[in-house]
Amino acid sequence: MTRQQIDLGGSFALPGTSISVKRMGYGAMQLAGPQVYGPPRDMDAAVAVLREAVGAGVDHIDTSDFYGPHVTNQIIKQALHPYPDGLVIVTKVGARRPEDKSWVHALSRQELIDAVHDNLRNLGLDTLDVVNLRVGGNMGPSEGSIEEPLTVLAELKQQGRIRHLGLSNVSPNQFAEAEAITEIVCVQNLYNVAHRHDDGFIDDLARRGVAYVPFFPLGGFTPLQSSALDAAAAALQATPMQVALAWLLQRSPNMLLIPGTSSVEHLRENLGAATLQLPSDMIAALDLIGGNS
Repeated sequence: MTRQQIDLGGSFALPGTSISVKRMGYGAMQLAGPQVYGPPRDMDAAVAVLREAVGAGVDHIDTSDFYGPHVTNQIIKQALHPYPDGLVIVTKVGARRPEDKSWVHALSRQELIDAVHDNLRNLGLDTLDVVNLRVGGNMGPSEGSIEEPLTVLAELKQQGRIRHLGLSNVSPNQFAEAEAITEIVCVQNLYNVAHRHDDGFIDDLARRGVAYVPFFPLGGFTPLQSSALDAAAAALQATPMQVALAWLLQRSPNMLLIPGTSSVEHLRENLGAATLQLPSDMIAALDLIGGNS
């Protein structure tokens, strides 16, 4: 592992906090079983991926107790607890997973309180570093007030159960509403080289020093496919997915990445994207992929 890889895209400081993390992190969703439900097919492999990530220099992990449910957090605890100094675990609340494997809103006061306590117990923590409030739909925001659920989390923050708060699946209007309630350190929305609806939002958050964390950075359940990605990958002797991650790192300095995988080999490939430098003409060609989004 080279020094450039260990740097993992440089660092970013969350606003109003003492937390600074490397820009390339790890998303734990794929550690659960098929459809993000139940245990993984290979528990030893899941543990190995987490230990490899931290060993390679990853210092922030994105998770949720509704992945599995409970499974992913329990694997993180098994693999990494007691956690190394400087490791930041970011989780999210606002959904639940019934037995039909659907994704259902869980935004009532009691559901949110229970979710925070489930995260604390399954991760083996007394306080959660960052909790994202998940609202909206599965793939994007839905307009409407988020004051009621966010106020519950702000109270838990005051009680010392949560250090910092973020948002997931929100619009710029909802972010503005949230800022009047409590400080927001990050926003996690759907974004990648082909889905660019948040371009203006990202730029505004960058001016404010707020982190933007794209979920499905590689397309999610339908991986990105593009001749421009293929051409860039061939020119750089990299993979198309590495190019897609490198494009995100160069898109904005407030971009934090959390690509997920259950494979050590794939993890190493993802982290290697931090070593790629895309020339301006290549970036211009890649920008056209999302021109009609």
